[in-house]
Amino acid sequence: MDVTKNTNTGTPEQSAERGRRGPLLVMVGFLLVAVVSTIGALGLGGGGGGDDKAPGRGGRTVQVTRATLTDQTEIDGQLGHGPEVPFPVKAQGTVTELPATGSVVRRGGTVLRVDDRPVVLLYGSLPMYRGLGVVAPPKSPDATKTSESPDSPKSTKAPESSDSPAPPAPTQAPAPATPLHGMDVKQFETNLSALGYSGFTVDESYTELTANAVKRWQKDLGLPQTGRVGVGDVVYAPGPVRIAGTSVRVGDAVSGSPVTYTSTSRMVTVNARADETSWARRGGKVTVDLPDGHTVQGTVASLGSDATASGADGAEGGKPAAGGNSGSDGGGSDGKTATVAVVITFGERASLGRLQSGPVTVRYTVKQRKDVLTVPVAALTALAEGGYGLEPAGEGNGGRSEGEPGRFVAVKTGLFAAGKVEVSGPDLREGMKVRIPE
Repeated sequence: MDVTKNTNTGTPEQSAERGRRGPLLVMVGFLLVAVVSTIGALGLGGGGGGDDKAPGRGGRTVQVTRATLTDQTEIDGQLGHGPEVPFPVKAQGTVTELPATGSVVRRGGTVLRVDDRPVVLLYGSLPMYRGLGVVAPPKSPDATKTSESPDSPKSTKAPESSDSPAPPAPTQAPAPATPLHGMDVKQFETNLSALGYSGFTVDESYTELTANAVKRWQKDLGLPQTGRVGVGDVVYAPGPVRIAGTSVRVGDAVSGSPVTYTSTSRMVTVNARADETSWARRGGKVTVDLPDGHTVQGTVASLGSDATASGADGAEGGKPAAGGNSGSDGGGSDGKTATVAVVITFGERASLGRLQSGPVTVRYTVKQRKDVLTVPVAALTALAEGGYGLEPAGEGNGGRSEGEPGRFVAVKTGLFAAGKVEVSGPDLREGMKVRIPE
């Protein structure tokens, strides 16, 4: 018995219905594929991985931070020991010994020797303008001297003989010495006392007691003990000095300024433009970059009162170089720029290391804004309506997630300095994340 399996389990009407639904499902499938493709093309689909590649958006974010912005300007300077000052040597004779360049001379030390006599350094501001010593008393008249004029005719009358001896001539006590007075005396006595010599009062009077102390000082120096100080025996300086150089040789006659000196302290000298010295106020703070890479803090010690014209564009003698513009900025029509010397000193000299001289860079503050909101300058975006804006990024930015592009917060910019910019606005806060646009 043949058994035939019937695969059509539905009625004829159900089979007809399934035949009509087949083409309809195919059409619906095509429509779904088209819709999904359109959504993907418009970038409206989900997933955060594609946001970083969207046009105009970068993958890096930064925070809005609160800080102090400082705008600084750089200027070249020279590390050294300050300007050279000539010693006012007034000794006369032949130079028999000179100091070594770079050596330090302190109170009581020898600056040089003239005719094998030391010229001694003392501290003070007054120059040695006269010799110091006790003024000798005036000579008393000769008791035997007659009032006759030397030109009057001599008497030919013979003296009368007398057996009684002539009375002795009256004796006169010597007049006391007169002390020398003046501020230069007090300055010298102050130094003599500081060198350890005593027995006199430090005042404006050069007395016999002062002369006795000078004799002891002269003995220690190997000099004749006269008690007097010659105008060429000492020179004055404000303090210890560093020998900068000499202009004569041993054996030459003393002339001009044979020895120059500088301060023993290292300092920086800057030739600043005369029209840009508002920063160089006495006591002002600056930053100095040393040749060895170290950075130290300095203080403006002085600003020169005389301006010097220097050549522009490497010109020699203040004239513009060949082919240069004779009207360079700040230089006037002849290409000259007036500069003023600014001296910068240091409180912590040990921080300067072993360097004695060399080129340095001085940085001074032009403007400063404290406790302001800042972002990197690269975070700013120019807005179509004008001004600048920041694009928020990350969670917590007004409820928007990192994947939502195109929203910008308008900001007001302030000081630009060191790659950052001051920003402000009602929608900004410290810690807010913003994007760096590509």
